[in-house]
Amino acid sequence: MSTRGEARKTSAGSPLADRMRPGKLEEFVGQQHLLAPGKPLRSMVDGKSLHSLVLWGPPGTGKTTLARLLANSWDAEFISLSAVMAGVKDVRAAVEQARKLRDYSGRRTLLFLDEVHRFNKSQQDAFLPYVEDGTLTFVGATTENPSFELNNALLSRARVYVLKSLGATDLVQVMRQALNDSERGLGDEAPVVSEEQLRTLAEAADGDARRALGLLEIASDLAEADAEGIRRLPDQVLEDLLVGGVRRFDKQGDAFYDQISALHKSVRGSDPDASLYWLCRMLDGGCEPRYLARRVLRMASEDIGNADPRALRMALDAAEVYERLGSPEGELAIAQAVIFLACAAKSNAVYTAYTAARKDAADSGSVEVPMHLRNAPTRLMKDLEYGKGYRYAHDEPEGIAWGDHYFPEEIGYRTYYHPVSRGLEAKIAEKLERLRAAIETRKTGGKQSD
Repeated sequence: MSTRGEARKTSAGSPLADRMRPGKLEEFVGQQHLLAPGKPLRSMVDGKSLHSLVLWGPPGTGKTTLARLLANSWDAEFISLSAVMAGVKDVRAAVEQARKLRDYSGRRTLLFLDEVHRFNKSQQDAFLPYVEDGTLTFVGATTENPSFELNNALLSRARVYVLKSLGATDLVQVMRQALNDSERGLGDEAPVVSEEQLRTLAEAADGDARRALGLLEIASDLAEADAEGIRRLPDQVLEDLLVGGVRRFDKQGDAFYDQISALHKSVRGSDPDASLYWLCRMLDGGCEPRYLARRVLRMASEDIGNADPRALRMALDAAEVYERLGSPEGELAIAQAVIFLACAAKSNAVYTAYTAARKDAADSGSVEVPMHLRNAPTRLMKDLEYGKGYRYAHDEPEGIAWGDHYFPEEIGYRTYYHPVSRGLEAKIAEKLERLRAAIETRKTGGKQSD
């Protein structure tokens, strides 16, 4: 469960990614926004300060490695637990080990909790008091947003550092280290891999150093000797290796919600190209097309509305086409709808009007329907003056009961819908301006001219 502060030894049979784990800061690639001289994590690694922290970032960006580097720098006992496997009993055992080490030798203990977002509230509460009293220093690693997954009490005692996906250039550097390292890396077994092939592997790894090294290790096993006995990686073998690669995407994680947010905002921002890109990113990551079709329907109402009512019909048609054709043919209809929506005139007037009306409806309680708007199917209801004074709009000039009112008296007249001056809503705005002027005329006792 624990290791000493010195670099951990790995066996020759360990995966390449495990063998190549940096044992010192000079070997670490990426995260310069945290590790450049003067940056906060750099100060901690250099031994200037140490506090509890949460490392939040995608897989393969160095969270575990950074925790180990911190333990090495501070000559601290490193206790590693996985929230997937560990429970409260394991946490208490780690706390007891840390207490004994502090009392007997004065050494620090760094408790590393991988996938800490999987710990429930009681599990998090189990070690919180010992973080507060200094028995141990807590380092959590998570791929999920800590503000959603961790207790406020824990977050208030641990600073959050955000790690970024590694770029292709960083991943090429990581793989070059493995190819050239004769002690921990591939060394004499390393095949000749071109820069272009490394770049291809880096792009397939999608920001994940562990995945990049895993792909490189498999590629090395598949390398073939040429006529001169030099081991090379044929392009066709590399292509076959990378078929079916999965992008970083998790329907329960931040990547999912970040990407659907990017799609929605690109449509709202009238950028058809970016909209299409994010749609394809989500499809490439394995998102269910039916979910995307539902979100496109939402966009049609929320961001276009009556500015171009065709958008909603287009979105509905796309969903129906997908149901008939399935993947991949039906995905083209969703793409067509996304491009149409991105190019359409935009208005959120329906959305804002609906939101405001919902609030008034909830706040107003059970106010009664005005008498002239009530239905009167029986003689008794007519005798009680249900429907009295109602003006049948079709019998009025232009088919409009100029100046009549339809709100409950307790509510008074309200204006929720404010159409924009774009698309069809520009014409709707002109008509509503006349209607509202008529209502104002009635309120002031004037006469509305037809």
